Amino acid sequence: MKPIGKNKIIMKIDSHVHFWQYSEKEYPWIGTTMSGIRRDFIPTDAEPIFHRHGIAGCIAVQARQNEAENEFMLSLAKRSSFIKGIVGWVPLKDKSLQSKLEAYAQQPLIRGFRHVIQDEPLLEFMLDPSFIRGLRLLHHHNYCYDLLIKPSHLPVAAALVRLLPAQPIVIDHIAKPDIARGEFTRWAKDIQRLASFDNIYCKVSGMTTEARWKEWSENDFRPYLDTVVESFGLKRLIYGSDWPVCLLSTDYEQQLRMVENYFRSFSKPEQASIFGLNALEFYKIA
Repeated sequence: MKPIGKNKIIMKIDSHVHFWQYSEKEYPWIGTTMSGIRRDFIPTDAEPIFHRHGIAGCIAVQARQNEAENEFMLSLAKRSSFIKGIVGWVPLKDKSLQSKLEAYAQQPLIRGFRHVIQDEPLLEFMLDPSFIRGLRLLHHHNYCYDLLIKPSHLPVAAALVRLLPAQPIVIDHIAKPDIARGEFTRWAKDIQRLASFDNIYCKVSGMTTEARWKEWSENDFRPYLDTVVESFGLKRLIYGSDWPVCLLSTDYEQQLRMVENYFRSFSKPEQASIFGLNALEFYKIA
């Protein structure tokens, strides 16, 4: 790792990785069409992959909507130093949230939280006053937020962000446009609008599972990558693999190569930002 200015380093970070000990009851979202990931994935599975591709660390992101998930990820991090941060889960609408966040303050590896908004039946879930109160408490306690949504949620997300101009928020998986069916125009318009808020970042992640599984080409992603680069700039884009979910459509090397090939013509400092420094800044990792 080489110094970049004062107290800064080049470090390739995968900002979006999941770990689990699989059971159908605990992970109902892993359906029968996802047979390739209906098994355990733990840090010892990821470590040789990261070593092979020069990944110095990762952010572990929740895959279950309960607080046992936080304890599970913390237990993994105790044995796996390459887990640099954790995005956990808390009941954002719960009146007990304040006391829960005070307790999690004793766990510095927890850098933020996420809720699986894409599965909520109402688009207006994000505008519930209790949800907004929860996000304001996250900001008060210096936590960031991963926003997992689909394109239909983008206009509501923009309304939410207007109310929270200081809360650091990152859009997971470029908001999951249906790349397989060529969903683009409306998504592009709405993502550009959301990117106009300076506190919003975007993860360049999860795209291969929105394309035709195992049948995509790198050209399928170029218009989407062009759009997020133009919309967010190079200081608010963060690389992530979405491993092991990405294995439904490809292997780790292919999804990484696709993103690296796109950014190959960019300068080395720009690549360093997208593949590491932006993640360290967003998740406040020294």
